[in-house]
Amino acid sequence: MTQLTALLSVSDKTGILEFARELHALGARLLSTGGTAKLLADAGLPVTEVAEHTGFPEMMDGRVKTLHPKIHGGLLARSDLPEHVAAMAQHGITRIDILAVNLYPFEATVAKPGCTLEDAIENIDIGGPAMVRSAAKNWRDVTVLTDAAQYAAVLDELKAHGKTSDKTRFAASVAAFNRIAQYDAAISNYLSALQEDGSKAEYPAQMNSTFVKVQDLRYGENSHQSAALYRDLFPAPGSLVTGKQLQGKELSYNNIADADAAWECVKAFDTPGMSSGSSAAACVIVKHANPCGVAVAATPAEAYGKAFKTDPTSAFGGIIAFNREVDGAAAQLVAKQFVEVLMAPGFSAEALEIFKGKANVRLLQIALPPGGARPWDQGRNAGDSKRVGSGLLLQTADNHFLKREDLKVVTALQPTAQQLDDLMFAWTVAQYVKSNAIVFCGGGMTLGVGAGQMSRLDSARIASIKAQHAGLSLTGSAVASDAFFPFRDGLDVLADAGASCVIQPGGSMRDDEVIAAANERGIAMVLTGVRHFRH
Repeated sequence: MTQLTALLSVSDKTGILEFARELHALGARLLSTGGTAKLLADAGLPVTEVAEHTGFPEMMDGRVKTLHPKIHGGLLARSDLPEHVAAMAQHGITRIDILAVNLYPFEATVAKPGCTLEDAIENIDIGGPAMVRSAAKNWRDVTVLTDAAQYAAVLDELKAHGKTSDKTRFAASVAAFNRIAQYDAAISNYLSALQEDGSKAEYPAQMNSTFVKVQDLRYGENSHQSAALYRDLFPAPGSLVTGKQLQGKELSYNNIADADAAWECVKAFDTPGMSSGSSAAACVIVKHANPCGVAVAATPAEAYGKAFKTDPTSAFGGIIAFNREVDGAAAQLVAKQFVEVLMAPGFSAEALEIFKGKANVRLLQIALPPGGARPWDQGRNAGDSKRVGSGLLLQTADNHFLKREDLKVVTALQPTAQQLDDLMFAWTVAQYVKSNAIVFCGGGMTLGVGAGQMSRLDSARIASIKAQHAGLSLTGSAVASDAFFPFRDGLDVLADAGASCVIQPGGSMRDDEVIAAANERGIAMVLTGVRHFRH
């Protein structure tokens, strides 16, 4: 068998020494550059420097070392074309069978605070991407590796067959082109955001996004639409796509959209760094992207029981999320209803046994995020996007979390400590309800939810009607409105229903009229100064 030649040149040295040792044991000739060559030589491996191989010295601080015909000829020459083989022989070019390259750490460099343009430019790799593209283009002859996770499988094939399979080489080629696309996108995003004064614009002149497909879906929002789920290249810990499905049917497009709404809401009651974080168990029931029942209690079972009471009709076929491990008691209650998806940080052995009898119920286990100041620490997106006709709307995500000290009491009647608890709870829920949103709460649970209406007045009426249908009293309840009341009529509907206190952003031209109405009706009102439109 012809001796294999492997060119190893990596910035991230993870696993490269072990990989090189195995290649050497298989009889491969090792070529390398710079720090990688030194690492291999120091370990006692016979390695040829690229400069020695090409007969051309490395120069310009390493900028020029692999950009040479003996490198790219060795990567690009096709073994099935006699003229290519003849050209190699004529010019003394050796075929390179394996290329292991990972690129200068551009993304990590620009993510550092205080990164300068000079730092960024110096970490734009030229020779690496050029070699990767050459090898990936010639995948029938060259195995190109851009990630240490690929080393083991390649070694297994070499040991078993003396070569890699077409399937492996093609998959490696696709992965290589994907990596180059990611790399170039990061460079474009960074440079497109630079301003004349050296600062960075929040939104670059060209926006390049990278997502990795998780799975194809049976269909989209409706059966005549196709769909697939993608994830961020580096998903935040505690986000939906990091979850593991333990049982049940394949998730649908609507399941995933609703599950995300439920998980985002339930996290708000637990994650450190968020205003509503607490030690209580929380349960969120979502139907068609809107919370139809939310509650906190001492145990998951109690939280579920309270959340279910809000709207038992809508809870049928809903998505349920807990911020605590689902134990046997909670599982027994949930199993009594038709549920599409059940999410939690964990499930006890008893709970898993109970749901074995409900084979179609999709169980998702998702670790809670670590918590902290950044959206990433909270398992949240830093930005949101929305497609419009031939365009894209981008914005920072609505990751604002209210603190009690931010509240401004504007009525003669001051809210009690219990009312403040209820108001904060109601405000947290309202953030996840489609606009216009009105949420009645009390005692750590939702009592009535009005969502997605063109008129805030109608949302208030619907929330009241839903509470009546569920047999829940609104006397003394707390109410959250996701945006200001344009007129006093909405406030009057809440008062007529039994509300004792209201939380809303304020900012209307008729704030004085609404505040006067609250004083007239004996209602305590606090303003947040922030709204939570959700379309």
